[in-house]
Amino acid sequence: MDTNPKSPTILVIDDDAEIRYSLSRVLSSRGYHVSEAPSGEQGVAVVKKGPLPDLIFLDIRMTGMSGLEALQHIRSANPKQLVILMTAFGTAQTAIEAMKYGALDYIMKPFDPQRVLALAENALKTHADLRAVGDYKPTINTEDYKEGIVGSSPVMQEVFKVIGQVTASDVTVMITGESGTGKELVARSIWKHSHRAGKPFIAVNCAAIPDNLIESELFGHEKGSFTGATVQRIGKFELCDGGTIFLDEIGDMALATQTKILRVLQQGEIQRVGGTETVRVDVRIIAATNKDLEATVKAKAFREDLYYRLNVVRIKMPPLRDRVEDIPQIVDFCVQNLVKQRKARTSRVSPEAMAVLTRHAWPGNVRELENVVYRSAVVAQGDAILVKDLPPDIRGEAADSPQPAVLTVDAALDFLVDQALASGEPVLGLLEKGVVSRVLKAEGGDEARAAKRLGLTKAALKKRL
Repeated sequence: MDTNPKSPTILVIDDDAEIRYSLSRVLSSRGYHVSEAPSGEQGVAVVKKGPLPDLIFLDIRMTGMSGLEALQHIRSANPKQLVILMTAFGTAQTAIEAMKYGALDYIMKPFDPQRVLALAENALKTHADLRAVGDYKPTINTEDYKEGIVGSSPVMQEVFKVIGQVTASDVTVMITGESGTGKELVARSIWKHSHRAGKPFIAVNCAAIPDNLIESELFGHEKGSFTGATVQRIGKFELCDGGTIFLDEIGDMALATQTKILRVLQQGEIQRVGGTETVRVDVRIIAATNKDLEATVKAKAFREDLYYRLNVVRIKMPPLRDRVEDIPQIVDFCVQNLVKQRKARTSRVSPEAMAVLTRHAWPGNVRELENVVYRSAVVAQGDAILVKDLPPDIRGEAADSPQPAVLTVDAALDFLVDQALASGEPVLGLLEKGVVSRVLKAEGGDEARAAKRLGLTKAALKKRL
């Protein structure tokens, strides 16, 4: 075997002497320095004693300590240690468990020597890339960004200034900008720093609620006011009394509902659907849109008087392409949050990966960047996001197969539940409401088709509505 201390070091842990011998011969032929351990217990002892190998090949099924147990001990002793598991039983459970406990990859027995060498070469390149990241010093402290709004660019500094100016009063605010730029974060920041911070903040996506439901959603309804209205319902404005309501995508609101919003602004009162009495409400309204409202007003699709009442102070959120210098801070913020929430073990980003992220156009703005960082942190095999962990389209490469444009179901659910928890409303009710509303809107308000898509009877859907 090669005893050159400068060559990469590989530890083979397996209770089968023939396997250890075969692997050692294959790996040594490439110039690697190979050492062996005949059991999981001895392999763990070698790692704890040091010096640490650059790579470990570890058998899953061994007498005594199993490979998965040894892997956990090894990763506990050195979270950065790269390990390739070996198995003769290629089940889904094996693959899942291997990756769950932090293995870099796994290989099936009997071995193809070329496959072994390719795995070793890729793993050692990953090891070198991770070392090249060096001592990572995040550009920000997450505690300094409790609002979730990150950026030190001149355009964002102007946004922060206006937020500070409008928090001292109840002036209505219109937030404009492309989708994914962080309009709701700005609205929440205004609320948190205002005298209404102790009262509710309720966000309503006007585009996600069908026209025939939005008035009931906002203003509530009386029992018997329409088919299915079996009980009185309190709307968002009453629930938000004393607080702040955020009307997102208000440019999609129907004209009839716009009239009632204008009444709230002018008189501070609402009327439930099917009701005759007025209800006084004290609510600050913050609205947002990604549309050109001026053009919408000219097209008679948005009330001019409401536009002027809402547009007292305007905050324009810049697209990410206009504040490229903020990308490293946003990435760091996302990574630190993921680690803090224990959703990823990755805590660093390589300079090369950061350069790729900075060069991308980001048509989906901050939301798209967050999703890419989330995905990359989850699939990263070490404690840093490398270029190879980024999606092919971000790297500027053609994908070998169609890549999903959204998060995995588990990741998406994590995100949605986090948002629901942050809203302060019952989680299951809020998620169900969002799903039902979106499907209804997708089906043009047709309850029969929506019920079929949801897997419900029409009666069951009406009950939920």
